[in-house]
Amino acid sequence: MKQSREIKTFFFSQYFSDGLRITFGVLLPSLIFYHLDLLSIGLTISLGAVCTSIADNQGPINHKRNGMLFCTFFVLCTVLLTGLINNYPILIGIEILLLSFFFSMFSVYGNRASSIGTAALLIMILTIDKDVIKYNGVWGHALFILTGGIWYMLLSISLSQIWPYRLTQQALGECIKDLSVYVKLKAEFYNTESDFDQNYKLLISQQVLSHEHQDSLRELLFKTRLMVKESTQEGRLLILVFVDIVDLFEQTMATPYDYQVIRDTYGKTESLKEFHKIILNLSEEIENLSYYIISNEKPIRLNDFKPQLENLKTSIDEVEDLGINGLVLKKILINVRNMISRVEKVYNYFNQKQLSGQSDVDYSKFVSHEDFDFQKIKQNLSPKSSIFRHSVRVSLMLLLGFLVSKLLPIGHHSYWILLTILVILKPAYSLTRQRNAERLVGTFIGGIAGALILIYVKDQSVLFVFLLLFMVGTYSSQRLNYTISVLFMTPYILILFSFLGANNLNIAKERMIDTLIGSLIAFFSSYVVLPNWEYFQFKNFMREVLIANYHYLHNVAEELSGKKLDVISYKLARKDVYVSSANLGSAFQRMLTEPKSKQQNIKEYHKFVVINHMLSSYTATLMTTIQHANSIDIDSSHIKLIRKSLYILSDVIKKMNSPNFKELEITIADIKTEISQSSEDNLLYEQLELVHKLVLDIQKLNQNKIPDTFNSLEH
Repeated sequence: MKQSREIKTFFFSQYFSDGLRITFGVLLPSLIFYHLDLLSIGLTISLGAVCTSIADNQGPINHKRNGMLFCTFFVLCTVLLTGLINNYPILIGIEILLLSFFFSMFSVYGNRASSIGTAALLIMILTIDKDVIKYNGVWGHALFILTGGIWYMLLSISLSQIWPYRLTQQALGECIKDLSVYVKLKAEFYNTESDFDQNYKLLISQQVLSHEHQDSLRELLFKTRLMVKESTQEGRLLILVFVDIVDLFEQTMATPYDYQVIRDTYGKTESLKEFHKIILNLSEEIENLSYYIISNEKPIRLNDFKPQLENLKTSIDEVEDLGINGLVLKKILINVRNMISRVEKVYNYFNQKQLSGQSDVDYSKFVSHEDFDFQKIKQNLSPKSSIFRHSVRVSLMLLLGFLVSKLLPIGHHSYWILLTILVILKPAYSLTRQRNAERLVGTFIGGIAGALILIYVKDQSVLFVFLLLFMVGTYSSQRLNYTISVLFMTPYILILFSFLGANNLNIAKERMIDTLIGSLIAFFSSYVVLPNWEYFQFKNFMREVLIANYHYLHNVAEELSGKKLDVISYKLARKDVYVSSANLGSAFQRMLTEPKSKQQNIKEYHKFVVINHMLSSYTATLMTTIQHANSIDIDSSHIKLIRKSLYILSDVIKKMNSPNFKELEITIADIKTEISQSSEDNLLYEQLELVHKLVLDIQKLNQNKIPDTFNSLEH
């Protein structure tokens, strides 16, 4: 049943929808003009559609429209320029050098702008081949490319208008599925047989993925006017579910105590097994919810948690009967109950005829706003900028690829060398290395598969069906799994060339050779030409995450001091922690794949990443404890401890050269001066002590282990 659900989930997912939309948009013009005996025109229009589809990234419809408009404009300008000078190799070389740098710098404006630059470079590379424009001439070719771009843009916008909520539904379902995996990993901390350190690595990796998808969905929801106004039941439902899912994620992050201590204290009792079991079931329940949302069906609950909670409570009582203090387990039980209650609340949304939203909330505060000022490019015109270094690398290597394609007799489609360089080269060495391996594996396996199909399948109708399937597979997996995408793309291209009368085996051989040459050039350059090692900018990620954790913890301090919580301010601080933690975790993961000689202070960085994760988890626990406790007497010892933590944290941040950072004050209401002796208050004090200990660990790392790297980065 689970496998059938996974298959169904894929077919209802945004990835498969993308594959169908792009395949239809690209293939239809060629089919129509083929029947009109004007295949060259149809192929050119399809090429224009392919280029514009690159900028058709997930996001609000107005952003998608503007992105595709600009993409079509830059593609048109590029194809005209390249077509007019492609008889002059020297001018083409100069164009490659200048345009490659110019369009690669688009990355300073984010992923959508980067996609526009990629599309423009793609059409430049393809137009270098004189055969591409010989049938329709330069102006005719440019006109048909423009037609293809406009056609695809109209198709994409029309589908978005017809199903305005579908994309958001799919993204929300994917986000909830990420959460289910995260919860499953959290359950493993209660499994005494699991590898503690390995589980932490997996947890941080999943946290990065979850935060990235949350941030993407946040933009999709809060930058879409239809959603923000909450004018419909569907819009309100999506907003409410997302808000609760983020709150649930925070509850899931909460770590009431050191897991290793919990294992040592309660490992021999049945209570941890019961916790492991119920949290795994909760993970399945969340995954079940994601399945129904992606499938656009009314959710049906999978589990009845009442008897499971009773069994869990009984096991905790048995622990206390043995004379072991079970207060920590009771706190975890409360957290699990709250998580289950939150999930049930989300399920109930789908049974309500009328939903009420928070129309007074300014959701725009929760999304970043990209400034397309030219000053941004100007500020990045420096070797210190990773995007500048990447842009120089791309321009030089594409020029080198062009020279190799002209000097070596390696076939009639040697522009594949340039295409390989373009798609493999990434700003970071680790990403280039990963993409390189994926490209090579996908190309060689796909090349063999495509050649075998063309050798044994002669029926044109069957070949067309294969072409259709490979196209859908290519475009469906391009954001999901690049290896699979290339594996589908290679036979798709080989079958396409077979319809054009090319020698299939020669084409397959040529593609493999060109891919290998392009891969070698790209990989060599990422190591030698202005390399961008992660330790160059790791300090920035550390500083950002510490500032975010400072503001997050300050909200807890304000709550402890008796000040009324500003929910929007708190949730903004929480979002900043999520985003900065994801950036830090991604950077560390990339660093692990770099050469050993470039992994400076790797042990200390790993320790910092783990401590940061624990700090944000303990902060989330503190907020949950304060908000859900029946009665906690806050005394001066609590305030003193959190003040010390904030002071030390601010001192570390200041020493990391943070000119824009401002230390915040804590407003104190009426606080008891005597120290309470109740178990609840003692547990709160222990949690504050854990936070203080982590902050001290961060201070020690900064003072004794990592400052040499920090200092070197300033020069």
